[in-house]
Parts: sequence; structure tokens; C-alpha cells
Amino acid sequence: MKTITKELVRQLLPHRPPDGHKGTFGKVYVLGGAVGYTGAPVFAGEAAVRTGSGLVFAGVPESVYAIVAARCTCVMAQPIPEDYPVLLARLQACSAVCIGPGLEPGPRAEQTVLSLLRDLSCPVVLDAGGINAVAAHIDVLEERKAPTAVTPHDGEFQRLCGTVRQDREQSAAEFAARYGCVLVRKGPGTIVAAPDGRRLRNPTGNCGMAKGGSGDVLAGMILSLLGQGAEPFEAAAAAVWLHGRAGDLCARELTEYAMTPADLIDRLPAVFRELEMEN
Repeated sequence: MKTITKELVRQLLPHRPPDGHKGTFGKVYVLGGAVGYTGAPVFAGEAAVRTGSGLVFAGVPESVYAIVAARCTCVMAQPIPEDYPVLLARLQACSAVCIGPGLEPGPRAEQTVLSLLRDLSCPVVLDAGGINAVAAHIDVLEERKAPTAVTPHDGEFQRLCGTVRQDREQSAAEFAARYGCVLVRKGPGTIVAAPDGRRLRNPTGNCGMAKGGSGDVLAGMILSLLGQGAEPFEAAAAAVWLHGRAGDLCARELTEYAMTPADLIDRLPAVFRELEMEN
């Protein structure tokens, strides 16, 4: 299996025209958050901003809106509308949507996620609580007409499949092909698999990233690249490499013990600078 390289990532990043404006670079939306999980949508949203998105929104429950809004500087937080058609219209106006960071479990959230996956025509990143919401209704992925990237760690992958096979590459490829999605199987040597059989392994990253919130950062990065027009497989491959490289810079500067998910976002400018300087 091929490995994601710096040279490949440089080729995959969306072009940024000099005369572009905030509308040029994507309007994206993070749907998630709950009591006790207010950091997840913030991490995802801020990571999307750092990865180049022009406009980033975070929809969260009314119960945590004030907390999330207070933490957002570059992300526009808003309460999730009670009326589903209003929510759908809001998300349909975006170039890509991330469903799941910190999403509170329960029947209502599950129904909302399933409905959105059926109704949304824009690309979707399905992460964390979004993955758990479809675990018992996984066929909804086959019903999707628009691109979907699914980002499970091993525990979430087990909930989706009922088991965790040790052949990470093959099981990821089979899942992507069966359900017509891009599968990002997170962990050491993250695997990115496309429905057409393409697959890549990521060489960057370290165990200092094994902390709650790191996955939310990755979800926001994939979302950002999708919103800027990258194809799902390319967006996922570039994002996992950039995410891991940011983690490697954190480990070098802060140690694997002390680095945090927020540090990953803070190191993204240095990662992009590396790509530009060596071009």
C-alpha cells in the first residue's frame, strides 16, 4: 500500500486564487456539542479555520450555546434550530458539513443524523457522535447520493461493523467499497480508503495525539478541505498527513506527554509554512 507523502499533500491541497474572498474558500458547518462535550465542536471549527475555510459555523444545543460561543473567536456559533426544515436549509447552504463532534446521544439526535444523511446534497464528514448515531442504521450510508467521509477510531469501527479485524487495511477497503464512502480508520498508521479501491497509509503522528479532542481537530480539517473543493479521498489523505505532522511538531517542542489537541491547531501554520517553503 502506498504511503502519503509531503509531495502528495502539496499536490492535493486546494488552490487559493489571489483574488479569492471568504466565499471562495468554503462555507462549512460543524453540528455537535452537548453538556460535558463543549470543546469538541470548538476544536473542529477552529481547525477548519486554520486549514483555510472562509466561513465556519458551529451549531450546538441551546443548553451549551453560551459556553461554546464564548470559546469561539473565528467560528460563528449558533443554537441548533428546533425546526428540522430550518436546520436542513441552513446546512444545505454550506459547501460541506461535519456531523458528530461531541454530539449528545439519544433518539432525537439519532433521527436528526439519519434524516440529514438522507437529505443533504453536500459532502458530509461523519465523526464521533454522528458515527454512533448510524451504527444501528448503517445502510443509510449506501443511500447517500453525495460524498461522505467516515472517521472512526477502532471502538467506533467495531460499533459500525460488529467486530474489529486485525487487517486494518483490508477491512477499511471493504467498508469503503460496500458503503460507498471514504473511510478514515484512525490510529497508528491511519488508513484512508476510497470506494474505488484506492487506499493510503499515513506515516505522520505519534501517541501524544491519543487524547480526547484530537479526532475533532482532524474532522474539522477534512471538513475544511472538502469545503474548499477537494475530493473526499484527497481531502482525507491531505488532512490526516497535516494533522499527524502537526502532532510531530508538538511532540518535538512540547513532548508527547504535555501536548494537547489545541496545540495541534496552533502548529498548523508551521506545517503549511513547511509545504510552501519547500515548494
